[in-house]
Amino acid sequence: MSEGKPIIQVRDNGSILVKGDVTLLDAEGNEYQTKPAFSLCRCGASKNKPFCDGSHKEIDFQDVSRA
Repeated sequence: MSEGKPIIQVRDNGSILVKGDVTLLDAEGNEYQTKPAFSLCRCGASKNKPFCDGSHKEIDFQDVSRA
């Protein structure tokens, strides 16, 4: 992994982890406030979309993606 580049990691049975200097925008171009590392919801059950709130554990979300 290259130093200084953002990293996006799809986690098994869970969220998408985002690390690094990125800007997250909604559909209208409004910027979300983020931290240097944050997780995006992949299961659709989060009550804090687009961010992960751990709901994938409650609904037993299962997905193992490989590049």
